Amino acid sequence: YINRIALFIRSTYQATLWTKLIQAGSEAKLCASLLQPNETLVMTISLIANEQIKILLQESSDQEFHRCFQFQAPHVESEEVQHFKVKVQGETFQSTEERMVMIKPYKPMTFVQTDKPIYNPGHTEHFELKATVFNYLSKCIMVSVTPAHSLDYTLTPLKDVQYSSCLCANGRKTFSWTMAPSILGVMNVSVSAEAVQSHAACDNEIVNVPERGRIDTVTQSLLVKAEGTEKTDTYNWLLCPTGVTMTEEVELQLPKNVVDGSDRISLSVLGDILGRALKNLDGLLQMPYGCGEQNMALLAPNIYILEYLRNTEQLTPAIRDKAIKFLTSGYQRQLNYKHVDGAYSTFGQGSGNTWLTAFVLRSFGKAKSFIYIDPVKTEQTKTWLERLQGEHGCFIRLGKLFNNRMKGGVTDEVTLTAYITASMLELNMSVSDPVVYRSLSCLRNSTSDLSNTYTTALLAYTFTLAGDMETRAQLLQHLDTIALQEGGFLHWTQTSSETSASLAVEISSYVLLASLSASPMSTTDLGYASRIVRWLVRQQNAYGGFSSTQDTVVALQALALYSTRVYSREGASTVTVHSPSGEHLFEVNQNNKLLYQERALQDTEGKYSVEVKGSACASVQVSEYTPPNTKVQDMDLYITVNFKHLRSVVWLDSWFMKCKFFPYVLKCIFLDRLVSLTCSSLLPRWRSTTTSLLLLTAQRSVSR
Repeated sequence: YINRIALFIRSTYQATLWTKLIQAGSEAKLCASLLQPNETLVMTISLIANEQIKILLQESSDQEFHRCFQFQAPHVESEEVQHFKVKVQGETFQSTEERMVMIKPYKPMTFVQTDKPIYNPGHTEHFELKATVFNYLSKCIMVSVTPAHSLDYTLTPLKDVQYSSCLCANGRKTFSWTMAPSILGVMNVSVSAEAVQSHAACDNEIVNVPERGRIDTVTQSLLVKAEGTEKTDTYNWLLCPTGVTMTEEVELQLPKNVVDGSDRISLSVLGDILGRALKNLDGLLQMPYGCGEQNMALLAPNIYILEYLRNTEQLTPAIRDKAIKFLTSGYQRQLNYKHVDGAYSTFGQGSGNTWLTAFVLRSFGKAKSFIYIDPVKTEQTKTWLERLQGEHGCFIRLGKLFNNRMKGGVTDEVTLTAYITASMLELNMSVSDPVVYRSLSCLRNSTSDLSNTYTTALLAYTFTLAGDMETRAQLLQHLDTIALQEGGFLHWTQTSSETSASLAVEISSYVLLASLSASPMSTTDLGYASRIVRWLVRQQNAYGGFSSTQDTVVALQALALYSTRVYSREGASTVTVHSPSGEHLFEVNQNNKLLYQERALQDTEGKYSVEVKGSACASVQVSEYTPPNTKVQDMDLYITVNFKHLRSVVWLDSWFMKCKFFPYVLKCIFLDRLVSLTCSSLLPRWRSTTTSLLLLTAQRSVSR
């Protein structure tokens, strides 16, 4: 088995051919030429690995020559980069060339698992496990494939399938078994392939058994998930003892339809309410990266957390590098949705979107202290927004959002103007700036109608930033009269019958921002803010985010500002969690405030109590994960989708369904369940020469 040298290097007097890839232990061939020397030259060819030099050729000549020779490649256990070095030297001439070569381990046979490594088999479902054997030898072999025995699963041979087979040069063969897992979670599956003796000929050749590498065993990890959609319940507490012990209790009960063995409990403790979000910077929002709105919802929280860590001198190089990586990639991605006039829209086409453009301006203005933001593009964006200001000072709403939930409660001209004005004030634009001055005049005319709680909260924050303390006091006084108070918790909803958790989080976060942004801030303001924070912390999910997009963005901005205001370099606390199986201790101090301390608990039902002693705040979370054992009946799913300006990839998003459309293919997540859809019709209907309307009707029968 010989490697032919393939790469050509040429200098004044020499030409050398070598390969970029060599099989370990094989016979490799190398060719070198000395070209028209005008003096006596010495050519030395070496292979360099781990600071050891092996001379392959050394020859002196004053005549042209061409030499091809064989050498044995070194043996390695794993892929290894080595170097060829060619040196030509004479009295008046010297030349050195180096090139890298990859040495790959000798593997006459290997197998790879070809199925995806994640399965949802439920209790009884079986699936097919496949393994493919490759023969890298130049001769035929008889290969026998054997899976390893395990208590975690059962592998059953398929009917009429032989697990010994001829495999000739560069051939491959796939073997399959029926697999029935007996556990949930990660399990390892091992399969061995062995070249064996055989009296039967393979393709009219005598079967070869290699001296080395007769047996190859590969272990593949498989993740077996329970049937049903995993449900996560979180219980959060922010406990700040001041010389007294603080205690909270919770009783966990499993739903009746949970899959046996699939439930789990996670307990986590931090010394900082933003620590959980910091740990999951890339996972706060479980959503795709498909458009400009979603990209910004993922980018903005990084900025507020970075600002907090920088302002409190907790920003380490590792955290900074991680966050800046997200910021940089998010910034570059967002530019794909920028229009030439400076506006931004969902997909970068059609009309610019007023709210999204303001969101981008606000975020990029803050991000420029961490990464490079093109000031020319920022000025274009600001100018585009300013042109949308009407004579009365309010801003005109343009463009459609792909997901209206992205803009939270910004639903009318007044709230849109308040959002844009707050964005400009956050970027340190002066209240005397003509654009800001006119927008504030528009907003003052709207303060007589306080029927919309969201608008009132956003106005309170905007006038706080503007330094209009009289209007701020009027708005906060009204908000205080309609606040929902329970014990030490404080929050707001849009109406008494409003059930939107995300809107309640966003409203409460704007009130918190208004309470914290005044200067100077009184002790009363801080105490009032603490009650809002305690409620907000209770709404966090297991990743440190919240239930939706804008509520996560605004809430983390508010929590970051609160954490900056109350940050202390002193104090320590001990957290004790009592569970049915025992006691768990955690220490929170100044050295580990941002350390995410987590333990998996064996008990999934019963009473849990959390006790905090000391002088430092502790953020405690108990997360319960329970995939329900839901049996889905046969059903037909009908979806009609209208597309204008069809692109290669389009996302359709609603409260119950997310669809990704490729040409002639539609994939949807329907009520958190991935559904593959078959197109039953694709009918183009032309309305004009520039606009087409495509009607797609998709149907899929889903059964379990």
